[in-house]
Amino acid sequence: MSMFTKADLTTMQKYPLSVKIGRTQARIMEYYNTLGGKIYVSCSFGKDSIVLLDIVRRMYPNVLAVFCDTGLEYPEIRQFAKTFPNVEWLRPDMTFAEVVESKGYPVVGKELSRTIYYARRGSLWALQRMDGKCKGGEKVERYQRFVKYKYLLDAPFPISDGCCHELKIKPFQRFEKLSGLHPMTGTMAEESWLRQSAFLKNGCNSFTGRRTMSSPLSFWTEQNILHYLKLTGIPYASVYGDIVEADGKLKTTDCQRTGCFACMYGMNREKEPNRYQRMKLTHPKLYDYCVITLQCGTVLDYMGVKY
Repeated sequence: MSMFTKADLTTMQKYPLSVKIGRTQARIMEYYNTLGGKIYVSCSFGKDSIVLLDIVRRMYPNVLAVFCDTGLEYPEIRQFAKTFPNVEWLRPDMTFAEVVESKGYPVVGKELSRTIYYARRGSLWALQRMDGKCKGGEKVERYQRFVKYKYLLDAPFPISDGCCHELKIKPFQRFEKLSGLHPMTGTMAEESWLRQSAFLKNGCNSFTGRRTMSSPLSFWTEQNILHYLKLTGIPYASVYGDIVEADGKLKTTDCQRTGCFACMYGMNREKEPNRYQRMKLTHPKLYDYCVITLQCGTVLDYMGVKY
């Protein structure tokens, strides 16, 4: 049984920022006290995780931040991370180039990439999802969006969700096993179907399942993140540029999101200039590395995504 409905989430997303801050602090306090303070902030040093780290350390100044240096961070992000105290740096065992060669490229979204990976290997559940159906053969609204991507089953390159697992999840899980600490992340429900469904099922704090987890910004929106940065004046990485108002909303003048610069998740839905088109102007060497060396240009050409 789910903790919240979509209507509940919609209501919470409309709360004033002041109310959201208070509710986030309450969830952080619950998580901290339940686990006896054995927590850490999983921090990419992008704008979302910086907001979370700021809120957490205003409450508990000694909480550790953990940064995974995947090799795919913008140089401004890495330099920004070095300005913070009490940060543990992790590194994965594989590079992105090794992951895409052995497992596949990340396209559209994690769930679809994973489904394509298994459908190509003959898994019935995955093949049925690509037809918009569940395991029993009935049509499911959740998987109807997969049907238009069936052409990717014949793509001349491998596809999978292996990059996130190898470059981020495994290093963090190894750290958690050795340290005994539990993660807090700055993810939000509005970012993906998977993150929304996790919030609706468990709320911000999950103490059951295979991994104890807290995402106390789940009911925030990107506008809330930008307003918080403007309100508090806390520093953020220069790769974002300035925060300005346009058409009644806040936006950053350079990168909209950072994360892994080579990632192609969601690019098919981005308005132009998309992240690769912006990267061509701001970081041409990284752009050439992605498009030419990693052959992401071949992937995007096949999908009809301009870059």
